[in-house]
Amino acid sequence: MRKKRLTEAIVACNNHGEKAFIPYLMAGDGGLETLKPKLLFLQGAGATAIELGIPFSDPVADGTTIQLAGERALAKGTTLRLIIKEIETFYQEIKVPLVLMTYFNPILSYGIDQFAVDCERIGIGGVIVPDLPLEESDILRKALVGTDVALVPLVSLTSQPKRIAKIAAVAEGFIYAVTVNGITGRSDGFGEQLEEHLAEIREQSSIPVLAGFGISTAEQVESVAALANGVIVGSAIVEAFCHHDLDKIQKLIQASKRKL
Repeated sequence: MRKKRLTEAIVACNNHGEKAFIPYLMAGDGGLETLKPKLLFLQGAGATAIELGIPFSDPVADGTTIQLAGERALAKGTTLRLIIKEIETFYQEIKVPLVLMTYFNPILSYGIDQFAVDCERIGIGGVIVPDLPLEESDILRKALVGTDVALVPLVSLTSQPKRIAKIAAVAEGFIYAVTVNGITGRSDGFGEQLEEHLAEIREQSSIPVLAGFGISTAEQVESVAALANGVIVGSAIVEAFCHHDLDKIQKLIQASKRKL
């Protein structure tokens, strides 16, 4: 399996002695016209890649902050088709990989094959589909064969070594290691098993392992990043954009750049 652009971006970051940082934002929150300036800001602030949420009416993995952002985006008429159409107008200015986080229904409605073609055309680096389990993922995986779009899997805290091995065998881009049992949002701390869990995934995986869910402070970015190839921060980024607190976003990103 060839190494995809998303993997290469994370490896390059690690080779510079830094941990990867992937911020999340909800497409259409604040209007699609804000998407380009937000992406350019995150790129300029040092994001390794950017996870772009696709609003969905029934999100199963999202906490309150991201659910509300999705509701605001849906209220403005945001759809997967309109998001891709918007990105098409400026994608050549985006130099870091974009990773779409979507549930499967929007892809099915869009058309699986057309979705794969359009993602490749506008330079999307990866896709995360929380409600598409490994056993059913071939329907999308086959459409992405031959593209530079990685199908990024999630691994939960409850995943056993045998299942981790199965996921790692077909994983692309990076493995998204979920750090809490539950939904996205803030966390006061992480269980003692997290270090062992991340070590198990890294041992099984030939591609980078990034940790996400519940990471919301610079201190948490540093501590969790020390256990993985990088971190993903969602709710804290969404809140910061909502409150126009760009300094907070920069501090979160810079925390991953500190030498560990």
